[in-house]
Amino acid sequence: MKVIKFGGSSLADATQIKKVCDIILADSERRIVVVSAPGKRFPDDEKVTDLLIKTAEAAVTGGDVDACVSKIVERYSDIADGLGLDRKIVETVKNDIQKRVSSSKTNRSRFTDLLKAAGEDNTAKVVAEYLKQCGHNAEYINPKAAGMILSDEFGNAQVLPKSYNKLAALARKSSIMIFPGFFGYSETGEVVTFSRGGSDVTGAILAAAVNADIYENFTDVDSVFAANPHVVDHPMPIPMFSYEEMRELSYAGFNVLHEEALAPVYHKGITVNIKNTNNPEAPGTLIVPTNLLTLEHKQFKVVGIAADVGFMTLHVEKYMMNREIGFGRRLLQILEDEGISYEHTPSGIDSISVIIREKYYEEEKFNRIIKSIYQDLAVDNVSTEFNQAIVMVVGNGMTHSIGTLATATKALADAKININMINQGSSEVSIMFGIAAEDAKPSVKALYNAFFSGKN
Repeated sequence: MKVIKFGGSSLADATQIKKVCDIILADSERRIVVVSAPGKRFPDDEKVTDLLIKTAEAAVTGGDVDACVSKIVERYSDIADGLGLDRKIVETVKNDIQKRVSSSKTNRSRFTDLLKAAGEDNTAKVVAEYLKQCGHNAEYINPKAAGMILSDEFGNAQVLPKSYNKLAALARKSSIMIFPGFFGYSETGEVVTFSRGGSDVTGAILAAAVNADIYENFTDVDSVFAANPHVVDHPMPIPMFSYEEMRELSYAGFNVLHEEALAPVYHKGITVNIKNTNNPEAPGTLIVPTNLLTLEHKQFKVVGIAADVGFMTLHVEKYMMNREIGFGRRLLQILEDEGISYEHTPSGIDSISVIIREKYYEEEKFNRIIKSIYQDLAVDNVSTEFNQAIVMVVGNGMTHSIGTLATATKALADAKININMINQGSSEVSIMFGIAAEDAKPSVKALYNAFFSGKN
């Protein structure tokens, strides 16, 4: 059995959906199909998920909800007409969205998640209906009925362990199952979504639950590249990554796969294949356990360069910090008490820096944090720095290679890019550089040229 997932660009209109269905039917092992909400049809178009978020905002703030709903229904109407479907499916979509809009708005996060989930849910119904119309044994799978049980965290849910046993029953079905991605249900029955792009996570959970042979993730590129093709011209395609390499790159801004999508398949050792909906015959890129990496792949000490912006740094200084048992734990406890997660903690003997995503910054909250650090830890100085970026140099081959860090730092120095901090993971799969946000793209170019110039 294969679990197969399609992104928004693969489902943007009727023509794309027909391609998707051809891909599904080309392999009888593709029995569980995860779908996203329709994406952009052209550069200035709006994704259906974005339209749904706007609808939620309008409903809460007293905006023009009817206009928002009309835009969404029009998208599905165009898709239905292009697929030759009965107009009943359009009414189904319209009634579903109107029902969601009229639900309680007391909890804004709950209401927004309920609206956001409508994109994937209704797309699954449309795709299932089209396959049935074409004479195939297909069905829409309701995530609640199937057992997709998630934590009660609106917009950032995590799968609960009990889900896997419930979802495993899908393996016994003989139909083509169309499963909406991105959302599930809390134990109290509320709709909850993963973070944005979470349909990748849905597919991985299902693949692990049914012990799939492979998890195929279809997008709009032939393969994963060594760097962002919007930053580097014609970057080198990489035929294979390890789980660890892909996880590091996804975390640092690679948009091919959600950064949390590999966790479910990692524990089962299930291979992930990134493929192109518009060129399904291309082999794509494989993501595999480290022990399955080829000798050819291992010869590359670096396989990818990625950068992401939107970080801040909390700098803490205290003379003789290294002699104070429990200092780091108590510092992180202060952040935890305020609901702040951290990314990296590079340190010296008398200082420690905590890298945090700027989305968590609230002035009042951080004033409390800084006050607590001074009072509870008796430090000498606390400061914050904003508009930071992280750049990741990633590759399993770095473990046994000499001079990787020297090559990287020279490349950044030659490009006149100042390094604020360096952090190398204990696994030696990645090296992280902290730099100014404005230097993110130039750093990717400089590092790519240093490690990949002349390779094909």
